[in-house]
Amino acid sequence: MSRLLLSTLLAFVIPFSSSFAEDRAVTKIAGDVYRFQNNFHYSIFVITDDGVVVTDPINADAASWLRAEISKLTEQPITHLIYSHSHGDHASGGTEFGVVPNVIAQENAPAQIDGVAPTMRIGKATAIEVGGKTIELTPLGPGHGNDLMAIVVRPESVGFIVDAVAARRLPFRDFPNSNVDDWTDQVRNVEALDFEIFAGGHGPLGVKADVTSGRVYMEELREKVLAGLKTGKSDDELASSITMDKYKDWGSYDQWRALNVQGMARHLKAIGAVN
Repeated sequence: MSRLLLSTLLAFVIPFSSSFAEDRAVTKIAGDVYRFQNNFHYSIFVITDDGVVVTDPINADAASWLRAEISKLTEQPITHLIYSHSHGDHASGGTEFGVVPNVIAQENAPAQIDGVAPTMRIGKATAIEVGGKTIELTPLGPGHGNDLMAIVVRPESVGFIVDAVAARRLPFRDFPNSNVDDWTDQVRNVEALDFEIFAGGHGPLGVKADVTSGRVYMEELREKVLAGLKTGKSDDELASSITMDKYKDWGSYDQWRALNVQGMARHLKAIGAVN
């Protein structure tokens, strides 16, 4: 999908609800696929002929609000809850959706996710059919957590990708608790998927090419930090000198650029890449 086509699509995004505390809203992405915003977090849901498929509840208040908003759009019940992964800032509050007969998570997810027990665990690429829609679920391997899963909805060709990569936004802080090379591999796994509209768990809507841009950023950052470490520069010196200027218009650049550098330096030293 071209940037022009995406701009046209976004121009016709229809807000179905006024914001709650200025940062809560539901918008249509395409066809029967909707995006839910709760402050800086996003999830999607899909209205089908046989029920509603929801994804990350985000938190209890958000999920309760979303359930009420869905009821304004359709009389269909919520029949599927799909978790992108189990991290609490995305996966809390699922009980607010009520009793959902199909709860789906990646196979490495815990036995319960904030009180909700998955009924189906995904260990390999799997497609499920729900009311005329195809939902493609793909485990992304280790990196940002070990139970991350991509969700692609057809026929709308919307990819819901959380935390591994975001459209025109820097990776989270200093890549906490993660092997950054594995994290980059997660992004490559997203690149291998077939979708047009990129609906991330954070940041603006994008297109498939934004995933590649995210991977290139991580590779360029790695190259620059490794070169600096091999010249003997300290982490603080690297954080000051590696400015990644071509990405200065991306989200969270001012807040996270230096942290990205420091996290990459920590990772490269930990794996012995500097020696």
